[in-house]
Formats: sequence, C-alpha cells, structure tokens
Amino acid sequence: MPIERVGLTQRWCDAAIFNGIVFLAGHVAEKTAGDTLARQTEEVLALLEETLESAGCTKEGILSVQIFVTDIAKIGEMNAVWDRWVAPGHAPARATVEAKLASPGYAIEITAVAAKKGL
Repeated sequence: MPIERVGLTQRWCDAAIFNGIVFLAGHVAEKTAGDTLARQTEEVLALLEETLESAGCTKEGILSVQIFVTDIAKIGEMNAVWDRWVAPGHAPARATVEAKLASPGYAIEITAVAAKKGL
C-alpha cells in the first residue's frame, strides 16, 4: 500500500497517509506568532482543519492530538478555544505538555492522528 503525502517539502510534509490513517505534522502559528496563546490556538486549529480537509478528513475523524504549550499555566486560555473548536461527541484522545518550541514567538504546537472519511 503506498504512502500519500500532503504538503510535501524537502524537510517535512503536512500530513502522511497510510492505510486510511492520517498523521499530521506539528502545526504552529504562522500569522499570529508572538500573539496570545488564545489567538495562536485559533490559528493553529484552523490550519490543522485545513490540513485535515486536504487529507480527506474532518475534525470528527481525529483519533488523538498532542498539544505542546510554552506555558502550562495558561492551559485554561488554550482549553477555552479548544472547547469551542472540538466537534461535540468527537473529542479525541489528548495529551498536553509544556515544551520549548522551535521559535520564541510560538506559544503552541499541535499534531494529530486522524482517520480518513469513510473508514
């Protein structure tokens, strides 16, 4: 079975698909870097949703997410945005940890695993 890649660059792809399972790269704020955690979370979730759509998925198909934040004390700010975004009745398995990210302007990075529509 071939591996399909979405948004392929020399260094990474936005998503890799194998056997109907979609593995998403870490998504970070592109336009709101340096802004509040809430604003960055909104942007990252929108980017994540775009990548899911490009890979033939919806947020209802997300199986698990890993969320990395630079300040775990602000998790409530992130959760408020997350709770409005996540599909009711389809909350994925989730881990949230504090981490130092690749750029000092990033407050959050999210990666996910999802199932393609129809599986």
